[in-house]
Amino acid sequence: MSLHPRRRAARRVRLLSAQWPALVVLTVIWVLLWGDLSWANVLAGLALAVFLVVVFPLPPIVSDGRFRLVPFLNLAGRFLSDLVVASFKVAWVALRPGPAPHGAVVQVRLRNAQDVYLTLTAVLSTLVPGSLVIETRRDAGILFLHVLDIEASGGLDGVRRDILALEARVLRALASDEVLARCGMPDGRSVVDTVRTTEGEG
Repeated sequence: MSLHPRRRAARRVRLLSAQWPALVVLTVIWVLLWGDLSWANVLAGLALAVFLVVVFPLPPIVSDGRFRLVPFLNLAGRFLSDLVVASFKVAWVALRPGPAPHGAVVQVRLRNAQDVYLTLTAVLSTLVPGSLVIETRRDAGILFLHVLDIEASGGLDGVRRDILALEARVLRALASDEVLARCGMPDGRSVVDTVRTTEGEG
């Protein structure tokens, strides 16, 4: 191998090592879209992620995250639960007699505007039937979601609470201690959780 091809190969290796968060996110999205956690799907998703990163390179994703196993399992379990429950709700909305549900577009300002956490929150909320992220404002950390049935979702405040709770689970599972502190979650709990605990103790 000549020096020039070696430089190209080394550059690809450096690119992939810098883009590992994108590889992980793209692979997870691929598996979630197929709905089947298998080695074939994981390897296919990883191969597709590598192809996309090499052919369409993106700026490195900056994240000072910290993986926590128990909060991550809680995030995954709650997502699967929401997925099943929402699927039945959407099916009932489609089949029930009566007037059509009232949809709405809801604006939600997240606690943290970093790309990784904003993207994960947006993707996970979109994958749950009944809601769809139609626009994001990265600089302000704002999501705009279309909700199929706003009344069944608890109104505007109910949607905002659900999305902020989802973001809190993402942050607990993947964010650094510094990010949690900036978001008012120094012990891994959100401000709302702390208030509820205090009220319960009183």
